[in-house]
Amino acid sequence: MLLLGIDLGTSAAKVSVIDAQTQQLLASATWPETEVSIESPQPGWAEQSPDLWWENVKGAILKCHTKGSYNPKEIAAIGIAYQMHGLVLTNAANNSIRNSIIWCDSRAVETGEKAFHDLGADYCLQHLLNSPGNFTASKLAWVKQHEPFVYNKVHQFMLPGDFISLKMTGVATTTVSALSEGIFWDFRDKKVSTKLMEYYQLNNSMIPGIQPVFSEHGFLMKDVAEFLMLREGIPVSYKAGDQPNNALALNVLEPGEVAATAGTSGVIYAVTDGLDYDPQSRVNSFAHVNHSTELNRIGVLLCINGAGIFNKWVRQLAGQSVSYEMLNQMASTVPQGSDGLLALPFGNGAERMLNNQLPGAQFINLDLNKHSLPHIARAIQESVAFAFRYGLDIMRENGMDINLVRAGRANLFLSDIFAGSFSSITNLAVEFYEGDGSFGAAIGAGVGAGIYQSAAEAGNLRKPLHTVEAAPSVILEERYNDWKSVLKKQFT
Repeated sequence: MLLLGIDLGTSAAKVSVIDAQTQQLLASATWPETEVSIESPQPGWAEQSPDLWWENVKGAILKCHTKGSYNPKEIAAIGIAYQMHGLVLTNAANNSIRNSIIWCDSRAVETGEKAFHDLGADYCLQHLLNSPGNFTASKLAWVKQHEPFVYNKVHQFMLPGDFISLKMTGVATTTVSALSEGIFWDFRDKKVSTKLMEYYQLNNSMIPGIQPVFSEHGFLMKDVAEFLMLREGIPVSYKAGDQPNNALALNVLEPGEVAATAGTSGVIYAVTDGLDYDPQSRVNSFAHVNHSTELNRIGVLLCINGAGIFNKWVRQLAGQSVSYEMLNQMASTVPQGSDGLLALPFGNGAERMLNNQLPGAQFINLDLNKHSLPHIARAIQESVAFAFRYGLDIMRENGMDINLVRAGRANLFLSDIFAGSFSSITNLAVEFYEGDGSFGAAIGAGVGAGIYQSAAEAGNLRKPLHTVEAAPSVILEERYNDWKSVLKKQFT
């Protein structure tokens, strides 16, 4: 029995097919082959086309089939992971009516800050666990205010993964986890927040049917199944945001367990059983994949918008002939501390851990007679590790005890420079696992379809590849203190 997982990322869609019994990866594919761009009609705005996402998902599935390592007709269930916090608007015909306002878009910051003030900090933090900030609810309110001609056509709003599921099944559903990441969910009252919906003057009828994360969200329609060479009627049995899904893939399900990822953005995701929140909403709390009304499982998320995208930027400047592997090799020729060169790895939208400021990306101490491309490559990777340390210290301020991090060997964590810098500056061991978001989505599909009895049963089959032990560095600690001093002078 086979399981198919979809990871709808910012730069591409990735699909993996695994054997349910052994969890062996049989094939994976990414589409398109060049990274998807982010449209920015105005400074601070970030949009992508939901219809293009759907085309890319279909392309990735068909490309995966060409590997010839499995029979597509043996796929029994589909799981979907997706970029979080995006807003998709559909009409009564289930068609997207505008580009999605995606996770790193900053246009709704002012809208959310006003809501935080008007609704009251106590209500927002105690009930929503967050400020409405720049999240999906505030984006929807922005559309209502600034694009009434679009809003008046809206039948339903949804998160990106909800849209892909809709295109596959013809049925619109969402989850408590999805609604919580959009800051629609009241954790105290255990329902959609009446107070927030009334404040933003939003209609509850626009919310798709609410289902458990692990459940049947619909069944593959005949025409879609024929096009994708799959069996008609197999279920979409799992949907989750990319960070809760990454935690599932790493068997991070219980309080005290922590997952990390360093893709376009960088994330630390720690599970707790309390309705915890940061008073300044610099880190955010959402319902985890195994959260229920009976059992709190809250994912506390630190997000750094500018992470892998900074690495991508320097690679593009270096030219298409320079691969990420070559960039990592260049970085390895430079000593720890990058000969004094520092970087602020931001410039990809408002940074929540910096109170929704827009700091931009910067280089500090750049010496044109000393520093070269290898220095820049290393400084970027070290600076992302510094940003992780800064965010982890915020989480520790809020009482979180973090001793071990689990991560997939992917994206920036493929770089020994970054993995070592991260472990060193955070003083945390990092346990690495095989698999990525699409792998985790396939596991989730198995749980939702009842092939695994629980997420814990599925996770217990995972074994680490290796561990990078913490090795504190005096040089990196000194550079980090310099980096933090620059950051605080400018943005705190």
